[in-house]
Amino acid sequence: MGKTHLAIALAREAIPAGYTALFVSAPALVASFARAHAEGHWEKRISHFATPKLLVVDELGDLPFEPNAVHLFFPLVLRRCERGSRRTTSNRNVSGWGMVFGDALVATAILDRLKEKRRAKLLLHRLSPLPQLLRKLHRGAILHVAKGSIPDVA
Repeated sequence: MGKTHLAIALAREAIPAGYTALFVSAPALVASFARAHAEGHWEKRISHFATPKLLVVDELGDLPFEPNAVHLFFPLVLRRCERGSRRTTSNRNVSGWGMVFGDALVATAILDRLKEKRRAKLLLHRLSPLPQLLRKLHRGAILHVAKGSIPDVA
């Protein structure tokens, strides 16, 4: 089972349990923010993504952000810290996020917020066997998995 499938399943399970959930790919999210910013309704757009109890952002860090796009994305991360849970999938180790976001300082701030209170789970590269993964996620673990390695649980 891949990261995206697991993230979709998590969002789908949240809805019948009475939670609002929204799944979006990071490239689509950033493009939506850029378009809304250019059209003058960025605040309304960010509120749309900040509202659900669970926000799943897929493929974060897989593609580099356009210049200044990280500054449109970071406020969402801040708002999500106040509102509810967020889940993120990525194929890139977090050490490479500075290059992806184009700003190492903002990348560090984003990662700090994602790890805050262990509410976020980072699923990187290959996943461990599903039962083991579910136990770790249930305990609030943050998974750091490098390609071809055994998962390191923080």
